[in-house]
Amino acid sequence: MGRTITLLGLESSCDDTAAAVVRDGPGGPATLSSVVRGQAALHAGFGGVVPELAARAHAEVLDHCVEAALEEAGVALADVDGIAVTAGPGLIGGVLSGVMCAKGLAAATGLPLIGVNHLAGHALTPRLTDGLAFPYLMLLVSGGHCQLLTVEAHDRFRRLGGTIDDAPGEAFDKGARLLGLPQPGGPAIEAAAQGGDAERFAFPRPLLDRPDCDLSFSGLKTALLRARDALVAGQGGLTGRDQADLAASFQAAIRDVLAEKTRRAIRVYLETNPPRPALAVAGGVAANGPIRAALTALCAEAGVAFVAPPPALCTDNAAMIAWAGLERLRAGQTDDMTLAARPRWPLDETADAMLGSGRRGAKA
Repeated sequence: MGRTITLLGLESSCDDTAAAVVRDGPGGPATLSSVVRGQAALHAGFGGVVPELAARAHAEVLDHCVEAALEEAGVALADVDGIAVTAGPGLIGGVLSGVMCAKGLAAATGLPLIGVNHLAGHALTPRLTDGLAFPYLMLLVSGGHCQLLTVEAHDRFRRLGGTIDDAPGEAFDKGARLLGLPQPGGPAIEAAAQGGDAERFAFPRPLLDRPDCDLSFSGLKTALLRARDALVAGQGGLTGRDQADLAASFQAAIRDVLAEKTRRAIRVYLETNPPRPALAVAGGVAANGPIRAALTALCAEAGVAFVAPPPALCTDNAAMIAWAGLERLRAGQTDDMTLAARPRWPLDETADAMLGSGRRGAKA
């Protein structure tokens, strides 16, 4: 286990500004504090996150989040052993705000600076919460990302599949807007779907005709749009029952696609004969009840342990960044003041880009 290490983590990759303190030692890991300042009200009138507004808001509250996290943890800045920060991927203005704040803290204190891949933070969270041993299978499902990965080490990931277009969280957000539901879309659709008839609308299950683990959700949104427009044209609007049934059918389609593609990934993963096979989920969509229930049943059927961190650690937070940074620090991996903010940063850099590439690198 080694010596006790305490790390401060910063997260600002999208629309949540967060700071946390995590400690690891002979007694195991512990989250001493986790402070998250959301921006939902700031972006509510725009139907989505406005990058410029998000970046400005991060810059305004990051220092307050750090102060609150240290106070909640009962430690001073001089008591921590390093500063971990999300260095990408994400909205570049927000990522840059966090990186610059972390650099300032590191320069002022002389503490090590550790840049963390935001996706690695999600992927390594089950090690913080459940002590999960390598290698395990990870389903990362969030507003901006959807990947099936084998997590072989803190810095080694193998992608088995991922979305070729939208992430499921993005699909939920756009689907909610189509149905006149509030943001964020995932919880809104889940609430609207309660009591709805999930079999009323025969929405497609994209890419299930392909044997691989890749996913797609773009066509599903189009199917929802057409079903909604047909109802509006035929009866002049949507009833409450229509809205519930559309939400339930849409949610069921996403659930079925995620479950079937995960089933295939489990088969590939088990071929490696892991000593303690486990599937972990992370990302905001992992908090969805029907999706979590389907994955739980799938794991029971396959004889694989199912690990889902608490919902507060599934969505964006800085505890996961502090933990991922702590794992890097234990391995002797630190950064200097040349650490750059990266809008794109795939976990498996050996895999072909799924969503295209450009001067700034592969998107995923």
